[in-house]
Amino acid sequence: MMDSREETILKSGVSMTPGITADVVRAMTACCVGLDEFFSLPMLALSERLGAGNSLRLEDMERQQALFRAREEVSFMERHHIRALYLGDDDYPPLLRELHDAPVLLYVLGEGSLNPEHALAVVGTRRATAYGTGFVGKLCAELAEYYPDLAIVSGLAYGIDAAAHKGALENNLETVAVVAHGLDTIYPAPHRGLAAKIVESGGAIVSEYPSGTTPFQKRFLERNRVVAGLCEATFVAESEVKGGAMSTANQAFVNNREVLALPGRVSDPISSGCNRLIRLEKAHLVTCAADIAEITNWTPAAMKKAPKQRNLFPELEGVSAEIYQLLCREGRPMSVDQIHQATCVNMRDLIGTLTELEFDGIVNKLPGARYELA
Repeated sequence: MMDSREETILKSGVSMTPGITADVVRAMTACCVGLDEFFSLPMLALSERLGAGNSLRLEDMERQQALFRAREEVSFMERHHIRALYLGDDDYPPLLRELHDAPVLLYVLGEGSLNPEHALAVVGTRRATAYGTGFVGKLCAELAEYYPDLAIVSGLAYGIDAAAHKGALENNLETVAVVAHGLDTIYPAPHRGLAAKIVESGGAIVSEYPSGTTPFQKRFLERNRVVAGLCEATFVAESEVKGGAMSTANQAFVNNREVLALPGRVSDPISSGCNRLIRLEKAHLVTCAADIAEITNWTPAAMKKAPKQRNLFPELEGVSAEIYQLLCREGRPMSVDQIHQATCVNMRDLIGTLTELEFDGIVNKLPGARYELA
C-alpha cells in the first residue's frame, strides 16, 4: 500500500506534467487510472486508457521529469508545513471543483479551511481610494456581526485586497489569500508581514503553482478564477473598467456565482468598473452588509439560535410596529420591495428591522426574501 508521502509526490507529479488539466484528472478517475499507472504505463497505453487519442501525448520523459520535480517539491512542502489538495480527492474545495478549469493541485500554507460555511471574495483595484478601503473595513466589521464564521478571500495585492485581509483580521474573520506564484516567496514583498498574520490567525495562503514559480500577468489572471471559484459570491469594491478585479467578477458571473459591487460617482474612473457591472445587471448594488445578507440569503448567526417565543400581542414601536401592522392588514407574505414601497422605510433600516423581527419570532422569512407573520 502506498504511503501518504509517496501519494503526495505522485499527485504533485501529475499536476506538473505538461498538458495535464482538470479534464484529464477527471478522466483518470472515470477510467480508473491510478496515480502509479499514470507514471508507469507507456504513452500509447495510457492515452488509450484515458480515451485521449492524439489530443494528448503523455511523453514518458516528461512524466519522469515531472516526478523528479515533484519529489523536490514535496521535500520543500515538508520543510515549510505546506499541504496539497488534489482535484481527485474528497478534501478538495467543492466550490472550486465545479470549475471546468479547476487547478489540478492546490498548495496551502496555513490551517485555514477552503470549505467554510460561507466564503466571500473581496477584490478591487490596487490604486484604491479612502472611500473604497474605508468601506471594505466597515463591511468586514458588519459582516462579522452577521456571519462570525465567514471567510474573506482575496489576492494579497495592494489596495482593496490588502484592506479586505486586514478588515477580516481586525474582526476575527478567517481570511484566505490566493497568490500567483510559488509559496517560497510573497508578492508584493511588503505584504510578507500581512501574509504571516493571515497564517498565524488561522487563515491560509494558497497557490496552484509549485515553489520557484514567479508571478507575471497571465498567472494573475489565472489566480483570479481561483479567488472567485472558492466563493459563493464576489464583491468588487473599486475597479476601473479594465481592472484585474473585473476579471475576477467575470469569472464569478460565468460560473453562476453572485457578483456584488460598490457603486461610485460617475466621475470617478476608479469606480467605472463597478458602475458598469451594476448597469449591465451583472452585479447587485451593495451599500452595507444587510444588502449581502438579502442577496445571498445566507442565514445570520443570530437566526440559527432557537427563536424566542413571542407574545400574541407584541409591544412594538417605530418601524417594527409599522411592519407588523402592515403584515397584519395584508394577511399574506410580502417581499422586501413590497414592504419598502408600502412603508417608505429606508431599505437598510428595513432589512435590519426585519432581521430583528425574525430573530424575535415575530415574522418568518420565506424563499424569495418574502416575509409573513409567525
